[in-house]
Amino acid sequence: MEIGLIGLGKMGGNMRERLRRAGHTVIGYDRNHEIADVGSLGELVDAFTTSPKVVWVMVPAGDPTRDTVKELGGLLSAGDVVVDGGNSRFTDDKINADHLAEKGIGYVDAGVSGGIWGLKNGYALMVGGSAENVAKVQPFFDALKPEGDYGYVHAGPVGAGHFAKMVHNGIEYGMMQAYAEGYELLMAADVVEDVPGVLKSWQEGTVVRSWLLDLLVNALEEDPNLDEIKGYVNDSGEGRWTIEEAINHAVPVPVLAASLFARFSSRQEDSPAMKAVAALRNQFGGHATTKAGQAATAAHLGGPGDTIDS
Repeated sequence: MEIGLIGLGKMGGNMRERLRRAGHTVIGYDRNHEIADVGSLGELVDAFTTSPKVVWVMVPAGDPTRDTVKELGGLLSAGDVVVDGGNSRFTDDKINADHLAEKGIGYVDAGVSGGIWGLKNGYALMVGGSAENVAKVQPFFDALKPEGDYGYVHAGPVGAGHFAKMVHNGIEYGMMQAYAEGYELLMAADVVEDVPGVLKSWQEGTVVRSWLLDLLVNALEEDPNLDEIKGYVNDSGEGRWTIEEAINHAVPVPVLAASLFARFSSRQEDSPAMKAVAALRNQFGGHATTKAGQAATAAHLGGPGDTIDS
């Protein structure tokens, strides 16, 4: 079968290859013409030899995706389907679907997880849309998903796929933060001499084993003290959206919220909030402060005569 794929970056390029290995014809477009099969969206649509056409969009969320969907609305025909496989906010999906529906074009939102490993392992897919439109894309979902019974779900109507992926990424934030904090505590304790070995020992037979743990072990094998990495962590937006939706639905998510705020802290070389905490402890308890440019001394637990703060 034929499919158009827009956006051939790290994930999109591997998805094109996985689809081709499954026997599908993929017409790929990217702004980088060196990796594209066609030179424009118009050429992509014209290259199809069969209908209905399925065009999968893998470009950054927000205006790039919205603009691409609008342009496709002027190029495709009734009965065709557009799939947004990027990390769009689920509230964009109804807007995109309504715009395309005016011309009889279907819309499916697909939350895609798998990163750079998807080519080999397959991609977990969370899909939203009508049964009719999902069915038109199903052969491509089957080719992209991991082998076996799991890794794919038709989560509900338009928007459900991206909502599910949003929550997935919020959970991912919390899990990564838990591993990171455990790693830091192990590194801080002199009693543990082989931190990478401890983490590696958790990979089998423990309740905390996971693919994320495997990836952390891989990272430590390449760089045992993570000396080559700066502790600065971006967020894609989905963690923020998860917290906003938790507020909208009055669902308590303290772990997910804390993991997002930890990422914000990572971007501050000298946190103003921690400066304020240090100043307050000095004011009410006489605790020592570390001057700018001065090396911090090891912390100690309170002893006789110390002021206890909360």
